[in-house]
Amino acid sequence: MNITKKNIDDLNAVLTVEIVKDDYEGKVEKILKDYRRNANIPGFRKGHVPMGMIKKQHGKAVLIDEVNRLLQDSLQKFITEEKLDILGHPLPKNEDEIDWDSEDYSFEFELGLTPKFDVDLKAHETIQYKIVADKKMIDNQVKTIRKQYGKLISKKEVEEGDEITGVFTYEAPEDSEIASIDKTATFSTAEVKGKTQLKALIGAKPGDKITLKTKGLFVDEHDNQRLLGVSHDQAHGLAIEVTLEIKEVNQRELAEMNQELFDKIFGEGKVTSEEELRDKIKEDAEKQFEQQSDQKLLNDVVETLIDNTKFDLPAEFLTRWIAVSGENPLTDEEAKAEYERSEKGLRYQLIEGKLRVENNLNATFEELKQYAKDMIRVQMAQFGQMNPSEEELDSITARILSNQEEVERMTEQLHTNKMLQFFKENAKLKTKEVTFDDFVKTAYA
Repeated sequence: MNITKKNIDDLNAVLTVEIVKDDYEGKVEKILKDYRRNANIPGFRKGHVPMGMIKKQHGKAVLIDEVNRLLQDSLQKFITEEKLDILGHPLPKNEDEIDWDSEDYSFEFELGLTPKFDVDLKAHETIQYKIVADKKMIDNQVKTIRKQYGKLISKKEVEEGDEITGVFTYEAPEDSEIASIDKTATFSTAEVKGKTQLKALIGAKPGDKITLKTKGLFVDEHDNQRLLGVSHDQAHGLAIEVTLEIKEVNQRELAEMNQELFDKIFGEGKVTSEEELRDKIKEDAEKQFEQQSDQKLLNDVVETLIDNTKFDLPAEFLTRWIAVSGENPLTDEEAKAEYERSEKGLRYQLIEGKLRVENNLNATFEELKQYAKDMIRVQMAQFGQMNPSEEELDSITARILSNQEEVERMTEQLHTNKMLQFFKENAKLKTKEVTFDDFVKTAYA
């Protein structure tokens, strides 16, 4: 057997695999002898069927199977030993020209080669957003806390700022896409947007039934989903008339800002003043914002690298490979469209792969094991198990790591975390402080 490689250009090559009779003859003969030994053919004793008949019935199929096995094994071995960095898989070039009646065969395979390129993390600046909790956000959170821990005072009629508990009903006509509604809900008049609807509610008493138009009823259209029970898609632009039967009217008296309130929220003695309360709210909020900021940073660095790391790809080869590599073959047009959709992702896979290899960023098994253990520890703490034993953690970790899907999922998470940390330490970043509202406008514009 002989394998040669011919470079067409920097991104394409052809492998030629020559297989001669001596490479496969012995194995083919052995297989055919096994067939003969076990063959049950009428008119012949078992094991005494003429070899000529066995060869006639099975010879070519066995030959083709054995040559193809040799072919695949030799291809993989050659690619590994020669350390060829290829994209996709080798594509047969002359399979329709093979004469299986001859004794020697020459197979050709097209290869798509990985391009050579450099990654410069310092060439282009990326903004790293630090989301800060501003006074407005902290004020709203303080108010929410005081409402949550405040007292409800029953009232006989609705005034602005009151909470209303009632039953929303809607009898849907037969051709309506909206199902009938019968939903008990509680909301504040502050959540009502429409002036006409708010006017209809003010002065209403328990037992009253009020007809309300849902179009523009609430400040946030998502409240249609929460309060009326419609789907998320139906909540947007919902335009029907519902009946609200008022059951209760309550005024929520805000909790006093005192030590009793602080202890309820954070534990005894951990916060002792309104200033400390505000500082804790700010700290907790900004810690929660870090995940969103990190995701934005990761996305932005990736986009920057894709846009500014220039290299060519063997596009024609990859298009042909896409056409035949899936479960169902694609037409030329379908394969071209699929390549165009996946090109950006492929480019980043190559960039990321290069960074991982050059900077030793691939996760080890010990790192994966520790990552799983830390994750389990956090989850157990959420259920009040603050000090699990190492033996218990090891047992759960082993069980999780025996699940291949879980291993793949956690490995991907760990790789993402390591890459994010690498970008934070090595990319050219400029920190910019923004409020959460401004961050949302920037991130999701």
